[in-house]
Formats: sequence, structure tokens, C-alpha cells
Amino acid sequence: MTRRLRVPRLLAELPAPIRWLALPLALACTAVVLVGSWSAPEEIETPHPAGKAAGYCQALAAALPQELLGHARKDPSPASPYVAGWASSPRTVLRCGVDRPDELNGPAAKDISPTIDDVTWWAKKLDDGGYRFTTTMRKAYVEVTVHGGAFANPLDPVSALNPLVKANIP
Repeated sequence: MTRRLRVPRLLAELPAPIRWLALPLALACTAVVLVGSWSAPEEIETPHPAGKAAGYCQALAAALPQELLGHARKDPSPASPYVAGWASSPRTVLRCGVDRPDELNGPAAKDISPTIDDVTWWAKKLDDGGYRFTTTMRKAYVEVTVHGGAFANPLDPVSALNPLVKANIP
């Protein structure tokens, strides 16, 4: 007893080479769609500074580079003068005008924070091995998030951005 393979009529009408490629092409397209849907864009909360802090942040935004240590600037959507990002895998993000971190009201305030050219950055370790650096003792709080693996040394982007923060945020 032999079974005959039933080919859908639509496929049977196609020339043989196209018919042979239909299944692999359909599987490849499905794989592309699935892989593309796995990586949802990172949601970045946009700060809304008021008064003089907003002016300082806008001045900083105008001074930010289009490239940070070899990574092109790719700002998150929607665009904001208070948020900048540089494409790396994963992305490095600067937010200006953020609220003072609540952790600075507790024992974490006594942590040793790196000071680079008179700008002190309080560091918080992230779950992915990266760090979130926040300026202290400035008229506007600036936060730089460096995810694990974005740079060999997480302080490298902070060091590169430090002169701009110092010049624009008193």
C-alpha cells in the first residue's frame, strides 16, 4: 500500500524550483519574525526638569557629541532634549534633570563615589553587571547608564562626558 503525497493546488501550479523553495522560505521568514520580536526596545523614562535645571540640561544636550568612544549617537524615541543615547550593544544612555536618587538618603550616601575633575558621580551597580552613574552636588542631576558589556570599563563613557557636564551643569 503506497501513499501519495498531496500537494496543495496552489503549490502544484508553481514551477518545480519555486515549489521546492516554498517550505524553506516560509520557515526562514518565520524565524526572522520570531527573532525580531524577542528584543523589545528598552523603555527609557524621560525626565521633566523645571526652572533653571531645564536650561542647564538643554545646554548640555546641545553640547553632547554625535559619537561616544566609537559608538554613534542614537537617541531613544520619542526624542527629548533631556535624553541621549549612543548605539552600542547594549545602548549607553544619558538622562539630564532626573530626580535625586532615593538611595542617597540612606546608607548608600556614604559610599565612595568617583570624582573626575571636580564632578562627583555616585555609582549604582545594575543587575546586568553595568552601572548607573548619577552626578551629585550639581544644579541638575545627570544620570549615565552603562549596561554590562557596553564598554570594557564602565567609567569610560562617564569620563568622556564629564567635561561637558562640568561645563554646562554648575
